[in-house]
Amino acid sequence: MSSSSLPPEEAADRPARATDTPGNTLVVTEIYRSIQGESTWAGIPCTFIRLTGCNLRCVWCDSEYAFHGGVRMTLPEILAECRRLGGPLVEITGGEPLLQKGCPCLAEALLAEGYIVLCETSGALPLTVLPGDVIKIMDLKCPGSGECDQNHWANIDALGPRDEVKFVLASREDYEWSRDVLRKYNLAARCHAVLFSPVFGAIDPKDIVAWLLEDRLEVRFQLQMHKFIWPPGQKGV
Repeated sequence: MSSSSLPPEEAADRPARATDTPGNTLVVTEIYRSIQGESTWAGIPCTFIRLTGCNLRCVWCDSEYAFHGGVRMTLPEILAECRRLGGPLVEITGGEPLLQKGCPCLAEALLAEGYIVLCETSGALPLTVLPGDVIKIMDLKCPGSGECDQNHWANIDALGPRDEVKFVLASREDYEWSRDVLRKYNLAARCHAVLFSPVFGAIDPKDIVAWLLEDRLEVRFQLQMHKFIWPPGQKGV
């Protein structure tokens, strides 16, 4: 699916307005309609709001274009674009969406309009800022990401029965680390799903499947569906 026709100017090119506050404006890289490529929502049509900026630099990142730039938009402008694109499911993603103080306000506004709201976050920042009805998809960073030390472990206590935890694996070391975290924190009992997926092109998916079957893990194996449909890293998909 193609991305929406947002103005091409950088966020810094739009002067701040007298009514702008951290809660009612956000810097947005793109808003687009596609299908969910991951999580238990995979394959379902979804509107994505990709916020600009990230505090991490994972070595395998596939959305580096969201680190900088973007367009400053008000909450009414973002909501209007979501209405135009249609559909009941919306995901707030990034970059790292929780870097922007307006992210919880956006989530609350989307919930008030009746959307099912997902938020995909690295897990390096507190989840507790999000409204309780938001479905959190937390990406715990494995050693192979280069950002494992940034995990905010208190987030595990903030997970609810509708939330999901994702591990992106680049090696056997990543798998064993994720397996041990899963067991230590009893993640399968804490949340709706625990997701294991390979870094695209870095590890044979068959290896991960063999390991999790051998260890009898209560996890859901997944592939990033969108990367088999469109080129990895392509915007607006």
